[in-house]
Amino acid sequence: MDAWQKMLVLGGARSGKSRHAEAQCEGLPGTINYIATAQAFDAEMRDRIAAHRVRRSKRWQTIEAPIDLPAAIAQAQQSGPILVDCLTLWLSNLLLAGEDIDRWSKDLVTAVGGCTVPMVLVSNEVGLSIVPENTLARRFRDEAGLLNQHVAAVCDRVHFVAAGLPVTLKQTG
Repeated sequence: MDAWQKMLVLGGARSGKSRHAEAQCEGLPGTINYIATAQAFDAEMRDRIAAHRVRRSKRWQTIEAPIDLPAAIAQAQQSGPILVDCLTLWLSNLLLAGEDIDRWSKDLVTAVGGCTVPMVLVSNEVGLSIVPENTLARRFRDEAGLLNQHVAAVCDRVHFVAAGLPVTLKQTG
């Protein structure tokens, strides 16, 4: 496996980005910390979460962090590699909770930049579509684009996944 420390995996809905991210972590030794940002507010989301859990081996330990993702990263790095899935769900949680997006984003970038174990972060690329019709959706799109840029800047690898096929956008080191 190529040496990497921090990887961002971007893609659209159902692009295969989570599977790709999980595969990158499977080659790492020990317990893998899966930091989940999703909140199961309905049956469909509960089913999605269950499907993600079923496909992971017993090596994965789930940590739920719908809001305080930086603290979850700090905690998880004590026990092994980390996969965060996903940044755009985390951003949605922050927006809906009325949180300070700039502060949380800066805290996340600091946590990612300071992480001492291999880490893969998953995020949706939402800026490839039409301009949303309402203010909240446009704000989400804009904030997601900025968040992805800031996280990509501190990662040594960035992959974009479409139709299950990863393309390397950035590779340093």
